[in-house]
Amino acid sequence: MSQPQQKPSQPHSQLTLNGQLKAEIPDPEVVPGASRRQFTSEYKLRVLAEADRCQEPGQLGALLRGEGLYSSHLTRWRQAVAAGQLSVGGAAQRGRPPAAHATELAQVRQENQRLHQQLQQAELIMTVQKKLSQLLGLTLSETGRGDSA
Repeated sequence: MSQPQQKPSQPHSQLTLNGQLKAEIPDPEVVPGASRRQFTSEYKLRVLAEADRCQEPGQLGALLRGEGLYSSHLTRWRQAVAAGQLSVGGAAQRGRPPAAHATELAQVRQENQRLHQQLQQAELIMTVQKKLSQLLGLTLSETGRGDSA
């Protein structure tokens, strides 16, 4: 009886007598399921802090080699920190950045809310002043607030 021949297209495979694959030895040249690495915000900030502490020549390169990073990683992470997109505990914002008018609208709404609170406080103070003047029996002209005609 003769042994079945291995197919030339599968040099690392072994065939059984019925022609099915027995076991496949993975090809060391092929990286299975390679995917993009994802780093947490805490990791990015920790590496940036370590990179900032590197003072001696070659220290930064050793840090990057040890972590398996490129200098472009540090550049992008520093830009994200400067833009306020990278912080501890929160994931970086994904997607399109908000439009300029949306940012301006949010600022205007915040300013409007602040001014509304100030107005309520001023109205409360004026109400208290009116009640106090009524209790003391003062008129507006005596306090110097009325029209002096």
